[in-house]
Amino acid sequence: MIFVWSVSPATLAPVGIPAWVWFTVAAVAGVAGFALLATDRAQRTARNRERRRWAALRGWQFEETDHVLPTRWESGAIAYYGTGVAKDVVAGSTFTADGRRQVYVLDHETGGKVNSVLVGVRCRRPVNVVVELWLPSVPFQRDQMPDLLGPVGSRYAFVSELPAARKLITPDLVDAAEEIGADVTVVWLENDWVMAAAPPNSSPARLERLLRDLGELADVVDPFDADPDTDTGGEVHRPQFGRKP
Repeated sequence: MIFVWSVSPATLAPVGIPAWVWFTVAAVAGVAGFALLATDRAQRTARNRERRRWAALRGWQFEETDHVLPTRWESGAIAYYGTGVAKDVVAGSTFTADGRRQVYVLDHETGGKVNSVLVGVRCRRPVNVVVELWLPSVPFQRDQMPDLLGPVGSRYAFVSELPAARKLITPDLVDAAEEIGADVTVVWLENDWVMAAAPPNSSPARLERLLRDLGELADVVDPFDADPDTDTGGEVHRPQFGRKP
C-alpha cells in the first residue's frame, strides 16, 4: 500500500512583509510630513515679511506674537474658534469719514493653525449689544449661541439682546455690512469694536479694503457727534501689545 501525503489547497502558507517595505513606507511618510512642514513654514515666513512691510509702509506697529490681545473679544470668531494666539499683529490708526479710528489686524491661531485673519476698527463709544452677522454657508452653531434675530441682508444676525439689536440694525447698517464681501465669514459688533474674520493668507490689498468697509460700518454705529461737550475729537488710541484695557 502506498500512502500519499498532500497539502490541502485551502491552506495558505503565511506570507510575511519584508522589513524594507515598512522602512520605505515610514521614510515616505516622514519625507511627506517634512515637506508639508517646510511648506507651511515658508508660507508663514512669507506672510510675516509681507505683513511687516505693510505695517512699515503705513507707519503702523508690528508684533510677531501677542497672547493677550485676543482676550479683548469674546464673540464672533473668538467664540467659534477659541481665544487662541495673535500672530503677525499690525496695530495703528486710520481715517474714516467720521475721523481717525484705531485698527488691529492679526492672524488668529488656534491649535497651531491660523483659522482666519481678524480685522478690527475701534469706535469712540461702545454699543450696548453684541451683534454677530454670519454667512449662511458657515456652520456657526456653538454651545452658547446668541439669540437668532433673523436675516440681515445676506447674513444671519445673532444678538445678545433682541430689542437693542433691532434699534441698532438700520438700513444703513445693512448696506454697510453688505459691502464687506462674501469671503468674510463673520462680522460682529462687540463693546467698542467692529470686527471681521477674513480668510487666512488675505493679502494686504484685501485687508485695506476690509478696513475701509469696517470703517464705514463703524461710522454707522458710532457717528460723529458735533456737540463739543461729547465729541472725543477723534482721539488716537495707541496700541498696547500684551495688555488688555
